[in-house]
Amino acid sequence: MYRLTALAISLFLFFGAYHTAEASEISTSSLINDLQKGGYILYVRHGDATVGVDQPDFSLTDCSTQRNLSAVGKEQAEKYGHAIRKLNIPVHFPVEASPLCRTLQTAQIAFGAQNVKENTFWLNIYKLSQNLDTENINSTIQAFTNEVEQTSPANSNRLIVAHSFPNGLGLGELSSMETVIIKPLGDHKGYQVVGKLKLEDVLQQAGMS
Repeated sequence: MYRLTALAISLFLFFGAYHTAEASEISTSSLINDLQKGGYILYVRHGDATVGVDQPDFSLTDCSTQRNLSAVGKEQAEKYGHAIRKLNIPVHFPVEASPLCRTLQTAQIAFGAQNVKENTFWLNIYKLSQNLDTENINSTIQAFTNEVEQTSPANSNRLIVAHSFPNGLGLGELSSMETVIIKPLGDHKGYQVVGKLKLEDVLQQAGMS
């Protein structure tokens, strides 16, 4: 477990691989207990999205040009939101979501449309999977660090519904509805990944599996 820093980013850029902070040995139940106290960021990948395809010239306002949530993905989002509430994990509203339909819908199904706001910044994580040059990758990862090192509201958790990272970069590859638990360390201090929870882990802790 270690901070994502500019030095680490440079190492990735020069040597072609940057490994994110590994989850600690803390138990799942202990992670849930910590989340109930607040002060963390929950970075969640959207639900299963196997309907359609992202067209090269997709429109953010036209879901038919994008890959969308499947029936399974919608069910995952509904269960996730219910589990978070059942576990008494406080979430700061509004929840943030990338502007793609699959991320917005995941957040809206899980937490209610009135409790979700679109944040176009998270679309930059989606773009990391494209053929970006070194400068753009560096800029995006540094901007991500700046975003998640900011401390969360007291007694609550910031929740972001967005995209998986490419393998070996940022938070790494994530499965549908997988949650990365981030501890912000403050301005210019970076962040720590303290754990990762797959959807089945969250459901199990909530007695829903």
